[in-house]
Amino acid sequence: MKIRELMENEHPPMDLLLLADPSREKVERYLREGECRVAEVSGEVIGVYVLVKTGAGRVELMNVAVKESEHGKGIGKKLILDAIDRAREAGLHTIEVGTGNSSIGQLALYQKCGFRIVGVEQDFFVKHYDEEIYENGIQCRDMVRLALEVQ
Repeated sequence: MKIRELMENEHPPMDLLLLADPSREKVERYLREGECRVAEVSGEVIGVYVLVKTGAGRVELMNVAVKESEHGKGIGKKLILDAIDRAREAGLHTIEVGTGNSSIGQLALYQKCGFRIVGVEQDFFVKHYDEEIYENGIQCRDMVRLALEVQ
């Protein structure tokens, strides 16, 4: 598997990005503001993440998605670790991520990668998304914020 930056002339893998964030408008906005990297196997894009600078020394991991047929193979973890390395190499001190209260697997994965819960934005998904989101039989209401000091 190879992880590389998305080329300027290349279309972002919206099918994957929309797996992690159902708002096309929000995805398109942070794609314009951030750096998109893709994971490839034999020329096929199987994973993606987007990093956006949020302030002095800070970056946010806005989207991490893996093709559903590739789940459970450690690709998400490799993408997150690559994002951490990119932040460290850029001389940043903190990488942040937000995920839904219903995203049980993602919460576990981020913590396995060293992230710590730093806060909860109550009703974030209710206020900022037009349609209700459900995962694991749980309504996604709150944004769980996590951070990792990389320097």
